[in-house]
Amino acid sequence: MTFPRPLPAVGAQAVTARDAGYDGLLFTEGGRTPYLAATAATLAAPELDIATGVAVAFPRSPMVTAQLAWELQEASGGRFRLGLGTQVRTHVVRRYGVEFDHPGPRLRDYVLAVKACFAGFRGEPLDHHGEFYELTFLNAQWSPGPIDAPDPAVDIAAVNPWMLTMAGEVADGVHIHPIGEPGYLRRTALPSIAAGAQRAGRTIHDVALIVPVTTIVGDTDAEIAAARDRARQTLSFYGSTPNYAFIWDDAGFEGTTERIRVHQKAGDLAAMAAEITDEHLAVFCTEASWDHLADLLIETYTDLATRLVLYNPAFETPERYERYGAVAADVSRRTGGRSGE
Repeated sequence: MTFPRPLPAVGAQAVTARDAGYDGLLFTEGGRTPYLAATAATLAAPELDIATGVAVAFPRSPMVTAQLAWELQEASGGRFRLGLGTQVRTHVVRRYGVEFDHPGPRLRDYVLAVKACFAGFRGEPLDHHGEFYELTFLNAQWSPGPIDAPDPAVDIAAVNPWMLTMAGEVADGVHIHPIGEPGYLRRTALPSIAAGAQRAGRTIHDVALIVPVTTIVGDTDAEIAAARDRARQTLSFYGSTPNYAFIWDDAGFEGTTERIRVHQKAGDLAAMAAEITDEHLAVFCTEASWDHLADLLIETYTDLATRLVLYNPAFETPERYERYGAVAADVSRRTGGRSGE
């Protein structure tokens, strides 16, 4: 998992990731768009799986997003996954200047509209009539045309049960939130996704679970202590969001979000991180020595994830980045697939 960088640096980043042993790169959207970074990475290291994780949906029309995904799927030889999310109202309305109301149903319609565009690119009539999007015109002059690869998978970010159920119904995969610990996956995510899949005549095995893992790894007390401090900062950042409060509460840490938000409003980042106790870390992180991290990831997530996304490496030293790459390669080799992005 990484953030887009200035484009001249992305190609080298992709080559470094490939050589270190990672199966792919997952580009988030922040101040830079993920699509250009995904293009640069694909061209520099075509062996990698590339995904947006996630791109903000609503500021772009479904047609524009479909075209971007289509070209990336073609360039990558079928190794691209389109990950979409809603972002939050303030960003969508005040930064992007577009509509946000009814974000769940709007995203559902958006996914179906994107898939209708894919069908149109292959020559079918474009005939999508949704609650929020209506797409009915696409002639050969304005279509990118068929590609020699399957349609890109369309994944969505989902946290609450409604969104997870919707993902199971219409999406090809679900981006689990970085604080989606194994208990949350069993209690909330898997049952909701399965219900949505059943509604659409599918099973949960038709829906990829893309799970980011926050790891605490080292061979010395100093390494472990430093990794714990970084994990506290990460978890406290996500823990400040009210919509995610139920995840902490359901895991037995009632009131975590409220306590963090008190410090957030005061601008006290250190106090925010201090609210994340060792007990939090034990539930929400995977802690191990370097030699045992792959073992623990496989043991913990074999029945819970289709893809593992290592959250930490993008923020690590070059040496630790390479060691994480060796772990990713080991997990992928031992699970018989490309499972450690």
